[in-house]
Parts: sequence; structure tokens; C-alpha cells
Amino acid sequence: MMGPLNQQLSALRAEKEAARDPAATAIMNRAIEEHRASGALDRVRRVGTTAPLFARPNLDGATVHLRSLVKRGPVVVSFFRGRW
Repeated sequence: MMGPLNQQLSALRAEKEAARDPAATAIMNRAIEEHRASGALDRVRRVGTTAPLFARPNLDGATVHLRSLVKRGPVVVSFFRGRW
């Protein structure tokens, strides 16, 4: 049986970090710390908080309104950068 997800993720993170160029790891860690120091994480909505009502385009370009989705039941919102 596999361990809890956090243990699996920690093991995977350690494996990938060991295989990565230490200079790249240092750059990534510095960027993470700069992001934390910026206070941006203090402005992030937490799980369970009410999201503001918004409308955004989906992958097909059609506008999706949170208000409409909530009427149908619980909503999970996922944002990602780019178009791959």
C-alpha cells in the first residue's frame, strides 16, 4: 500500500531535486522565497472561502459565469497559464 499523498509528493520532489542541476534548484528556490516575501500568498483565497462572482472565457472562448455554475451545485475552479 502506498503512503499518504504528502509523503508521495515529498519523495517525488526529493527525487526530482536530486536529478536537477543545483544551479537551477537555487534559482527556483530564490524565486519561491521572493514570491513569499512579496506578500502575494497573503492575498490568495483559501479553501472554503467564497469566491467573488466572475465571468471568464473557457477554452472554447465562450464566457462562463460563476453564478450560473453555482446554481447547479458545488464548483471547483482551476486557473492555469498559457494555451498548450
